[in-house]
Amino acid sequence: MADAGTPASELTPADVKKVALLARLALSGAELESLTAEMSKIVGFVGQLSAVDTSDVAPLAHPLDAQNVFRRDELAASLPTADALRNAPRHDGECFLVPAVLGDSGSA
Repeated sequence: MADAGTPASELTPADVKKVALLARLALSGAELESLTAEMSKIVGFVGQLSAVDTSDVAPLAHPLDAQNVFRRDELAASLPTADALRNAPRHDGECFLVPAVLGDSGSA
């Protein structure tokens, strides 16, 4: 985020404003100043990781030896539809009816 004249671990207030905008955060002047210093330290600490020689370290997908712990997918009886819909504020006897989230679908 820093420009060519700024060290990689130094963030500018403009950098922090951009991140705040992306995160939908409104920052006061004091918060901007404080976060600029704090985020610069964090970026600096992360930058220190590049100094570590990892050429002999194999890439990992997970830090622990994890194994699949899923159970077998077997058919089993489920809750009857009428019982599942019993306390629903709105339903059509088969499905829950909820307000449209992505525009008017005409059904709920």
